[in-house]
Amino acid sequence: MEALRQRAVDLAFALAWTVVRRLPERTVTWLFRRAADRTYRSNGRGVQRLRSNLAVVRPDATPAELDAMTQAGMRSYLRYWQEAFRLPDWTDEQIVGRVRTVNEKLLRDAHAAGKGVICGLPHLANYDHAGAWAGRTGMPVWTVAERLKPESLFDRFIAYRKKLGMEVLPLTGSDEDVTAVLAEQLRAGQFVCLVADRDLSERGVPVTFFGRPSRMPVGPAALSLKTGAPLIPATLHFDGPDLVITFHDPVGPEGGAAAMTQRCADAYARGIAAHPEDWHMLQRIFLDD
Repeated sequence: MEALRQRAVDLAFALAWTVVRRLPERTVTWLFRRAADRTYRSNGRGVQRLRSNLAVVRPDATPAELDAMTQAGMRSYLRYWQEAFRLPDWTDEQIVGRVRTVNEKLLRDAHAAGKGVICGLPHLANYDHAGAWAGRTGMPVWTVAERLKPESLFDRFIAYRKKLGMEVLPLTGSDEDVTAVLAEQLRAGQFVCLVADRDLSERGVPVTFFGRPSRMPVGPAALSLKTGAPLIPATLHFDGPDLVITFHDPVGPEGGAAAMTQRCADAYARGIAAHPEDWHMLQRIFLDD
């Protein structure tokens, strides 16, 4: 049964990448918004978890405000998938033209120094679009992806991100030492971008996130200490048809990897608090839940 379920998921994604990209954008937007609203009303486990996570972000929200925020969050999450299925057909002009940035000079100056640069970011808005934008503006991205099941679905996502211009390493199941490869690329002056607000390895470091205990990957900080590459937290949000990328002040090495990870968490929290509806966290992240 599990094998059949995985096969069905893989076929569904294959169909979406074929069909969604061929429909008019207005039609696709209407369909995905309806799907988001239906998912919200069904109040399944993912929706319940999103609501509970958002309640931590906005503890002063009334029940009605929290419901509205959760519904907006599901619409934002489905927008991510809508764009994922259509991004491979966007022109370079669309990819770059639909992005606005805040404090971009922080990123460009760090990259120009030639030591490589690391961006850590949370699950906000559309990080695939951000990666495609970076590559088309002179900073191709190296990143890591969680291994999915079935393997054919994982291969689809690798191919999708490579088509957007990213070099993708599997988090697990490879003979390559992922950390060593990324360190080598950083020493060559490359750009490494890692989604880092959720600990997938269970080896993350403790952080305080919105006043609650959590754990986050130590990888961005460890790579920065290992290579000397600056670590710059980034946060994203949707604004109308555009994606807005905000770059935060570089995180210095003071206090070691754990303290650096906490400062990244603080930057992520500022971006999420400003745009909670774009935080696609449908999984458990707070340890005391």
